[in-house]
Amino acid sequence: MSKIKVGIIGCGNISEIYLQNGKSLFTGLEVVACADLDVARARAKADQHGIAKGYSVEQLLADPEIQLVINLTIPQAHAKVNLQALEAGKHVYVEKPFAISQAEANEVLQLAKQKGLLVGSAPDTFLGGGIQTCIKLIQDGAIGVPVAATAFMLCGGHESWHPAPHFYYQTGGGPMFDMGPYYLTALVALLGPIQRVTGSARISFPERTITSKPSFGDKIQVKVPTHVTGILDFHQGPVGTVITSFDTPSSGRLPFIEIYGSEGTLSVPDPNTFGGAVKVRKKGAGEWNEVPLTHGFQDNSRGIGAADMAQAILNGRQHRASGQLGYHVLEAMIGIHQASQDGKHYIMQSTCDSPEVLPVGFKP
Repeated sequence: MSKIKVGIIGCGNISEIYLQNGKSLFTGLEVVACADLDVARARAKADQHGIAKGYSVEQLLADPEIQLVINLTIPQAHAKVNLQALEAGKHVYVEKPFAISQAEANEVLQLAKQKGLLVGSAPDTFLGGGIQTCIKLIQDGAIGVPVAATAFMLCGGHESWHPAPHFYYQTGGGPMFDMGPYYLTALVALLGPIQRVTGSARISFPERTITSKPSFGDKIQVKVPTHVTGILDFHQGPVGTVITSFDTPSSGRLPFIEIYGSEGTLSVPDPNTFGGAVKVRKKGAGEWNEVPLTHGFQDNSRGIGAADMAQAILNGRQHRASGQLGYHVLEAMIGIHQASQDGKHYIMQSTCDSPEVLPVGFKP
């Protein structure tokens, strides 16, 4: 079987799982190079994983062997690196969020179209066994007609544990841009595209103190809302509520996502994971029933979206974690913030296809 040759740009924390899975889990791609602004870091990461090429960004983009770039840079650099990869004639798959503005995201999509190249975007957790099972249950009518959804992501922020938490509180950060992509992408995969949003958002604590190393004691001036509540009207009818926060420790009592239907309720596992318990409570039933997962990729399978994209390149089909899906989720997140600022609903201008369910036994 042919393999797509992949280069990874950005050798930070998240690169480790991409490199591990690229080597051991997926058959349709091969990671042949990695690059970073810190070239020594890239070379160390390449040596660690048995990759021949530890590059500067410019060297990776100039390498004719590389067909697909996986962009793992910080959010502020996502669009810039995407454009550079496309200009170099390479397909590109980017970590979430797709971009930090609609203008730059649209520029990426337009250039990809012009060049005849594919663009993909994380998160790809919706391709895991947990959410794929939930999609199949909805399609099979297990809860009847979906009418509503709720989603909750509450935590106290990243400054207590992350080694470099500053960017989480700058433009492109905040709980909605950091964690919202997991929840909104899952909801779109489950319920289809969004038609209209509104929201309320605030900066609860304008200054944060880092208590993790190596920046213990440093102060962060917060530039983005850290508690965000959104209301989502889906094209197919359901109304959703999503709350994301860096200001409140989790209560431990709220669900990750629940979908409410005419014949029952579906409990969806954590959309930042690939497996998890899937439960259904039928109308009139007193108990939840845990449903066996119907799909694989239940462990940490980050990179499956890029692997599916590599297979799509080889086979000439549409990939699931697409740029259009990433753009639609980005617009919804921006729209929630904009609605809070303007005090009125935001009408979505984009749409996207609901990603096809993975075939049972799928091997990317």
